[in-house]
Amino acid sequence: MRVNLLSGLLLTIAAVLLSGPGAALDAGLGPVALAGLGAGAVVALVPDRGLPARLAGFGVGLALAWAAYAARAALLPDTTAGRALAVGLVVGVGVTAVSLLRLPLWPALLGAASLAGTYEVAYTAAPSEVMTTSLAAVSALVVAVALGVVAGALAAALTGAPASATTQEVAR
Repeated sequence: MRVNLLSGLLLTIAAVLLSGPGAALDAGLGPVALAGLGAGAVVALVPDRGLPARLAGFGVGLALAWAAYAARAALLPDTTAGRALAVGLVVGVGVTAVSLLRLPLWPALLGAASLAGTYEVAYTAAPSEVMTTSLAAVSALVVAVALGVVAGALAAALTGAPASATTQEVAR
């Protein structure tokens, strides 16, 4: 319960900072604040392998989703089939990559879903501008995720929660 309260307090402070001053700086942080903070806190707080493995998995998923947007703009038709192929490639290549790298799958899926959830509307509005709009979206998302990871890890450290323990260690 202490982890929840402290995590919630730290995430609330980070959300206010991202949505207030971050939005005032016109850094594009406001629209991704909740998704990024939430994803970062999940990566920090879920006790599965170590934090570096979870962050690497998240990064793999984010990178694959970003590459899929570039592929959609350059190579795939803007149809349901084109979108389905892009999603299939992200998940298929993601499963293969995290398996080969021995990373957990869930953070990769979370990374891909975080970008898709925060960028799809901007992409749909201007697919030809994917290189500039996606860079802004990924940058803002990474800042928000980083703050979420820091808040979650700090809350876990201050309360003694096993943020980097394995699931079996937590169950004991």
